[in-house]
Amino acid sequence: MKRLHINIKVEDIQKSVSFYSALFASKPVVSKEDYAKWMLDDPHVNFSISDAKGAPAGIEHLGIQAEAEQELQELYSRVDSAEGKLRNEGDTVCCYAKSTKGWVKDPQKVEWEMFYTYGESETYYAEEAESACCTPESGCC
Repeated sequence: MKRLHINIKVEDIQKSVSFYSALFASKPVVSKEDYAKWMLDDPHVNFSISDAKGAPAGIEHLGIQAEAEQELQELYSRVDSAEGKLRNEGDTVCCYAKSTKGWVKDPQKVEWEMFYTYGESETYYAEEAESACCTPESGCC
């Protein structure tokens, strides 16, 4: 089963963690000084927030998290069917996780991330990267 993913840039992590923890009646499963993530079953969503670091606050990107590599390949095939252009990032470290991922823009230019997570990371992004690879704007995709 796939899980909807939403990432929102926030101005105050602690205030936002308190708000979303109350709203979801659940504490984050990952909590860092610049990032938090909830893996909710009701609704079935991977909801995360990250420090805006001077960028505008608000929705950064949407996504679909696959639970298996085969599901990720199915998602990539759907991009072809939708006549979208897949930007395959491949294996990467992002948001304290090791994942395989790709990106596509919808007709309104909204970024959609499709990914399969296969491990945890101690860092937000790959240490050799100059900036986080969580967005295509970072230039690493």
